[in-house]
Amino acid sequence: MVSSVLRWPGMRSLHARIPPDEGPTVTGPQQVGVSFAAHRGVVLERDGRAARLDIRPGDVFANGRDHLYWSEVAGPDEVVEIYPDAALLRAAAGTSRTPEIEPLAGARDAVVLAVASTLKRAHLRPGSLGDVAASELAHRLAAHLVTYYGGRRASRPPTGCLDRVQLDRVAALVEDRLGDPLTVADLAAAATLSPFHFARSFRLSTGMAPHEFVTSRRLDRATLLLRHTTLSVAEVAYAVGYSNVGHFRRLFRRHTGILPAAARSR
Repeated sequence: MVSSVLRWPGMRSLHARIPPDEGPTVTGPQQVGVSFAAHRGVVLERDGRAARLDIRPGDVFANGRDHLYWSEVAGPDEVVEIYPDAALLRAAAGTSRTPEIEPLAGARDAVVLAVASTLKRAHLRPGSLGDVAASELAHRLAAHLVTYYGGRRASRPPTGCLDRVQLDRVAALVEDRLGDPLTVADLAAAATLSPFHFARSFRLSTGMAPHEFVTSRRLDRATLLLRHTTLSVAEVAYAVGYSNVGHFRRLFRRHTGILPAAARSR
């Protein structure tokens, strides 16, 4: 396994690339994470109970005070795990007792996915995320976790933010149309908002501008295609919505630190 750990104001993040069939791996307690690869029939064990599940790229997993044990992972994996500071979770919840992050297995969550994608780029491209921006992400994530996975159910999102239904619709549209032209108007329509209002609210909700989120998901899909298919670099670029192969190569290197051909060789 190749991994790196970074410490940020308010949280710690781990990025790992795991070879297939490496054996059981363990996720620590009080974390939320994202798998950026696709798997079938993975065994997940928590608190002595095991379940078999399929994983889609971008699926979110979370756990409370128990460890998660992963086994029978037949393909290579890439994950980001985020461990928010207990003090930040308490501050976000407004309590003296640290909220326990409720278990979550294989869900879609655009906020967690956006934060994990930003942190993944920071691991791959050192210096691309400053402490102030990381602190903003940590506070946004902590508020999201205690609201939706910490027992404090909110009737409405924070002022100016999109609600979970709107975010899920936008994220689903992006996943379905990664290879097609997409505009802010398309995404705003999924959230039933004007483009201007949507762009501001999406960034406030996720920490990413809409175009950054789309680019991140396209390059993640491109990485999977490069590693698991025989498509040429040009064919991969077209498959994820880029007609200019040179532009695709520059974007890929800017986000991952390597050229598409190097991703294939890895």
